[in-house]
Amino acid sequence: MKKLFAQCVLAIAVILPVAAHAQVPVVEQPDHEQLLKSYDWRLAWNKRLVYDFWREVFEAGHMDLAPRYMAEDYIQHNPTVATGRAAFIEFFSQFVSPQPIEPRVKARLVAITAEGDKVILSFVREMTDPQDPTKKYTTTWFDMFRIENGKIAEHWDAATKN
Repeated sequence: MKKLFAQCVLAIAVILPVAAHAQVPVVEQPDHEQLLKSYDWRLAWNKRLVYDFWREVFEAGHMDLAPRYMAEDYIQHNPTVATGRAAFIEFFSQFVSPQPIEPRVKARLVAITAEGDKVILSFVREMTDPQDPTKKYTTTWFDMFRIENGKIAEHWDAATKN
């Protein structure tokens, strides 16, 4: 009986860590207006600036609107895009053409976080499971922006060189 009990305990000890590390899917927040709120009007303004930049310039491809949102000397930390507003426009113009501007961000937003001069957009990112290409999993993608003088002055994300 002691041997059976020991085997059961061992089996549970092996299975439990696997179950404890099972992924909880990342879930988007459908209420974007709630995400844009802040106790501080400056933080709310910064959130809205980044949100509208994402909708109008990044998603809808209206590179002509980039000067409204981006500083001319914009600093880019993504290793595949050069620094500067002109470089940003040149790079993304290769891949997008202007589309209708949607009233809200199309990407699956999880959160918009603002602190000081920084705004972080957190997104649901669906990926193919490298262990099984027939399966998908979710993770989170982050884009962080620094605001200076009412414009996006700097950007960070998790991009790597291809």
